[in-house]
Amino acid sequence: MQTEKIINLLNEKGYLLADGATGTNLFDMGLESGYPPELWNDEKPELVSSNHKNFIEAGSDIILTNSFGANKYRLALHNCEHRVKEINIAAGRIARENADSSGRTVLVAGSIGPTGEILQPIGPLAIQDAVSAFTDQAMALKKGGCDMLWIETMSSVEEMDAAIKAAQKTDLPTICTFSFDTHGKSMMGLEPKELAILADKNKPAVIGYGANCGIGASELIGSIMCFNQSIINDDQLIVAKGNCGIPEFKGTEIEYSGTPEMMAKYALYARSLGAKIIGGCCGTTHVHVKAMSEALSGDSEDTNFELNKVIEDLGEMTKGNIQMINNYLNPNTTPEKPERKRRRRRRSA
Repeated sequence: MQTEKIINLLNEKGYLLADGATGTNLFDMGLESGYPPELWNDEKPELVSSNHKNFIEAGSDIILTNSFGANKYRLALHNCEHRVKEINIAAGRIARENADSSGRTVLVAGSIGPTGEILQPIGPLAIQDAVSAFTDQAMALKKGGCDMLWIETMSSVEEMDAAIKAAQKTDLPTICTFSFDTHGKSMMGLEPKELAILADKNKPAVIGYGANCGIGASELIGSIMCFNQSIINDDQLIVAKGNCGIPEFKGTEIEYSGTPEMMAKYALYARSLGAKIIGGCCGTTHVHVKAMSEALSGDSEDTNFELNKVIEDLGEMTKGNIQMINNYLNPNTTPEKPERKRRRRRRSA
């Protein structure tokens, strides 16, 4: 039923607009550096609620819960590992209340971020322990009223797979995104097509996949171009949730270089490359999301992908990411891509 709700809204609009940053905006509301934003679900729920409301009013169809680091390993850094259930339920309920009072269909996605640990066989964290931690979080987010789960900013297949296994226990539809860095690869050396393969193995539980965070909007569009060339299953949705430009120090404060106008162009590029869910990550405020919403609703024309134009509009790309894009676009230089299955486009579920 939850998948049907998502697909119905997507068919109605043609795309779904996600929200922007959580941490960035809570910092602007007074959150101190180093303090876990997830604890504000209990301590300052009115401010968490205000952030959700701002994005809904800006046009977001999907809001992510304030639960990115609310797994026991991340919370243990603040002696709060015993509060996983409480914090995630609160995160879900705050978002759910804002979605339900909006007067339109707004979807709540339960945000699940990395543990901060390195999983076996490279690191010490056992796979089953990661699955257990993610299961505790996912179940609590479901109880809080989430429509879907949103596994984000992952960099390894092992950790993504553990989070997906946990998500499957909730029967909620799931989105999963990697974060890609300077060479178009994740911190653990994975490239876009490897997430496409993993997502396909976990359908229909995984309904969409893509990129979030990373370096900036330009780099993320490069990753979406690679996803565009890696599609295995047309029923799964490509997701773009890029940072608002590049972080820059202004005195002691960090500001992101992206303007609302730039993020509007980024949204149009993402849609033209086949992204069905488009939002912002670090640095993205409701002002940026409003500009994205207006651009997407006011311009139905596809924007051609020309690498030089993307760089002109959105900022520089690293040589590694440019090379990755060229590898995907040129079949003579890229490794064999996974076979694409011919399927009808999903119209209902």
